Amino acid sequence: MAALIHLAAPLMAVLVMPCGSLAQTPEPVLEITPAVERWRPIIAEASQRFAIPQAWIAAVMQAESAGLTHWKGRPITSPAGAMGLMQLMPGTWDAMRRRHGLGPDPHDPRDNIMAGTAYLRAMYERFGYPGLFAAYNAGPGRYAEHLRSRRSLPGETRAYIAQLARSPATPEMPPAMLSGTRLFFAMEGAGKTIESSPTPPASEPANPIFVPLNMSWEHRK
Repeated sequence: MAALIHLAAPLMAVLVMPCGSLAQTPEPVLEITPAVERWRPIIAEASQRFAIPQAWIAAVMQAESAGLTHWKGRPITSPAGAMGLMQLMPGTWDAMRRRHGLGPDPHDPRDNIMAGTAYLRAMYERFGYPGLFAAYNAGPGRYAEHLRSRRSLPGETRAYIAQLARSPATPEMPPAMLSGTRLFFAMEGAGKTIESSPTPPASEPANPIFVPLNMSWEHRK
């Protein structure tokens, strides 16, 4: 973990520069397993619908659920309540479902991938690359506060970025910025959504479902 955090440190320097084109962004380096690859047709559909690279969707799925829909015979749900392949909190799921006309079941693979990709798109539009990964993990409120005040991100979020982003700053990497885009996001633990503002509260907790990406579901607490 210390090595991952060390790797992530250079990335933080680029997270406050203007956003660029999606076509210029590098692909994540996280190894994609067959369990995630089997969802490739839906990933491709979501990529086309929301204009997010397939590699980003697959990498987030790999990090969040390892491509599993069930664990110990039950639909995969984290102790914090995050659901499905993309591990969406209930409020985030509900907001994305309503906005994009998805079905009622958060564990439906297609709808969960669509909702997660829609949320990635919202995070990209607000924070750019690789900031969308930090916002997906830490929450948009905490990440916005980091950009505003330079308050340190949680170590797990820095490690998350290090594994999902290819390398430290390069001329081709369009970093993130606060665009002022308004969107709905989950108030973690509250089961509802709130509308964000350019200066969200600093108290939003990091995503409570994060574990080191090389840890299997059987070791998640």
